[in-house]
Amino acid sequence: MNIGSIVRSANAFGADTVHIVGRRRWNKRGAMVTDRYQHVEHREDVAALVAWAHEQSVPIIAIDNVPGCVPMEMFDWPERCVMLFGQEGPGLSQEAIDAAEAVVEITQYGSTRSINASAAAAVTMYSWVLQHSPLRPR
Repeated sequence: MNIGSIVRSANAFGADTVHIVGRRRWNKRGAMVTDRYQHVEHREDVAALVAWAHEQSVPIIAIDNVPGCVPMEMFDWPERCVMLFGQEGPGLSQEAIDAAEAVVEITQYGSTRSINASAAAAVTMYSWVLQHSPLRPR
């Protein structure tokens, strides 16, 4: 359900493409039919995503709350980037973190240490929009 919800949020926030790393099968219900017109591509593994990103000269920004990460409120989002989210529970692999140009955390103030992956994706995309919205005065 998380991937479908991320596809839907990506469409809402104007993301170009969602890259799904790993299994090709995912629950499309959460996408609410946006998967029919939102670009969705599959990458076999992190290495394949990294190769694509390098080819396109697009930095990878990992989203996780690991040591050394930058609070989202303090981060200057590149105009073009890949936002890399992990799985529920384990988060991002060390390979994914090592491949990232930066690791950004969503600052949290309650007792929980993490939020749902699709919620994290929506918060992160909105953070990018706040900095790069075409409606924002320059």
